[in-house]
Amino acid sequence: MVVKVGVAKLGNIASGVMAELLLDERADREDMMTFMATSGTKLQKEDVDRVVTNLIAWKPDFAIVVSPNGVLEGPVGAREALKAAGIPVIVITDDVTTKKEGWEALKASGFGYIIMKADAMIGARREFLDPIEMADYNGNLVKVLAVTGAFRLLQTELDKVIDQVKAGKAGDALELPKVVVTSDKAVAGQFTNPYALAKARAAYELAQSVAGINVKGCFMTKEWTDYIPIVASAHEVMRAAANLCDQARELEKGCDGVIRKPHKKTGEIVSKVALISKPE
Repeated sequence: MVVKVGVAKLGNIASGVMAELLLDERADREDMMTFMATSGTKLQKEDVDRVVTNLIAWKPDFAIVVSPNGVLEGPVGAREALKAAGIPVIVITDDVTTKKEGWEALKASGFGYIIMKADAMIGARREFLDPIEMADYNGNLVKVLAVTGAFRLLQTELDKVIDQVKAGKAGDALELPKVVVTSDKAVAGQFTNPYALAKARAAYELAQSVAGINVKGCFMTKEWTDYIPIVASAHEVMRAAANLCDQARELEKGCDGVIRKPHKKTGEIVSKVALISKPE
């Protein structure tokens, strides 16, 4: 059978840039297909409703709702509407969610969730953030989530659900992930060189800290002369995290130890380490 995976992308976090791409990196899987509907940059009700309507019409076997701050009205309404339509839902969101009202309700709900603690809020002050700064920041953040292993964990958790659907499970019978991606969980089993692992772990911890710096700069500091250096420093921290990831990756290359786990056309995950070798 072909598993249908729906993706509702509401607003933007770095995980949303890659969510469906991580499941089919060469666009040749024959066991699943994805459909992504987006609200664009906004989280307004009319934008979210358009996304939900399109996803429900496509009738996916399960849906992913990816957004910043997953306890806001828009993301909550989206997952509730999909659930009401009989579609199992996995929420992918950032660490802000764990600090807001509604987190306990999400944990106790029947929704799956993957909380990406390092998927940190951007420094969204007009005096600092222009389109190029935004793109550069997201590029650094995508590198951190990729190299540290956070994206690998996200991908494998989603693949587990796809495998359940292929095995005949559906609806409430699906076992959905409930994972908070800490630094330890991100790097576990992803490195052959212990120094590379240490650098990747440090990068993840740095990226996690960026959200707190940007919250201070965006919401807790009033004078523009004060908040511009704060948000600029947050972006420098993310850049430092991305540089650590480059170092970790180069260490792994240097000992021919990069772990690769591609999908086969059937969806099976195979693996290899040595560059000049075939994945098995």
